[in-house]
Amino acid sequence: MKKSNTVYSAQALSDRGFFGRRARGRAAGEAEASPNFFCIFQRCAAYDKRMSVHFKRIIPFLLLAALVLSVLIYPRGSPTEASQSIVVRIWNVDTFEGGKGSRASFLKRVAGRAEQEQNGVFYHVTVYTLHGIREAFAKGERPDILSFGVGIGSIDGMIPLGESFGGRDIAVPWCRGAYYLFSLSDNLPEQGAPDGRTVLSSGGTNLVEASAYFAGISGTTEEALTAYLSFLSGRYDFMLGTQRDICRFASRGVNFYSRLLPVYCDLYQYISILSEDKLDVCQAFVELLLSEEVQNSLYEIGMYPAKGAQGRSVDFFSSAERLSEVRSMLRDGTAERQLDMLFPMIG
Repeated sequence: MKKSNTVYSAQALSDRGFFGRRARGRAAGEAEASPNFFCIFQRCAAYDKRMSVHFKRIIPFLLLAALVLSVLIYPRGSPTEASQSIVVRIWNVDTFEGGKGSRASFLKRVAGRAEQEQNGVFYHVTVYTLHGIREAFAKGERPDILSFGVGIGSIDGMIPLGESFGGRDIAVPWCRGAYYLFSLSDNLPEQGAPDGRTVLSSGGTNLVEASAYFAGISGTTEEALTAYLSFLSGRYDFMLGTQRDICRFASRGVNFYSRLLPVYCDLYQYISILSEDKLDVCQAFVELLLSEEVQNSLYEIGMYPAKGAQGRSVDFFSSAERLSEVRSMLRDGTAERQLDMLFPMIG
């Protein structure tokens, strides 16, 4: 019987696995086995595997639920924070020669500073030719701010700036040039210039002939670079030019003599606002552009501050065609009868 019990107990132990054991202090043949941990481990592993598969299936649903809850529960910003950024379009068109560098690049630097002072406002400067800007306006496209010179023509919808120039408050100059009489020797006359020995440098829609008229100078009109080279070669003794020629002389290291011709000037780059919807941010840019600090940095591009402009000029909304007519009137002598109308005083 003991043998049978022993065999039975071994069988029982075998059936119960390798972790069965006899209870100490109990009767012989009475076997007590502990739970079969190996089987439990296998069952737990199988259960974990089934749960893992199940959990992987529901992960996408859990993520979707979390996303929906975050949208519903997460605190939203204020209306101002949620609003879109403001983009201010600035168009620049040059109609006369500047100094050195680019007026558009100068505007971009001012725009970068204005953006630092205003959160969520961006100023985008675009360069246009006179022909290109006319086409854009013809298509109904308009900037928020316009920087321009003479020859662009009349433009509707300009907003008063709060200050005036030449009797108008819808455009003011933000930089200007000047006319000069140049000589390569110390023989500049105090007034006028000898006939037949002067070249007039024409670099755009500006009226160099008007400057010559009011300075009592007569000469031959040539394109700006041609006039400059002719003057350097000695073909002419004098040249009526602009601030651009001063920069040309400096870049070549040319020694020269000059006399400012202050009676007439149309070398103004104007600024205007055309957007009512973005009026505040447009005004902020114009105020910065006209600020003393920015104006004092115009030497970087070889131009002069707008403050202090005086003398005569043309209507700054004159078209290129109208300026061509005035040029012809100066040449044939008919402009003299309409000087005050054609060339009003600006200050």
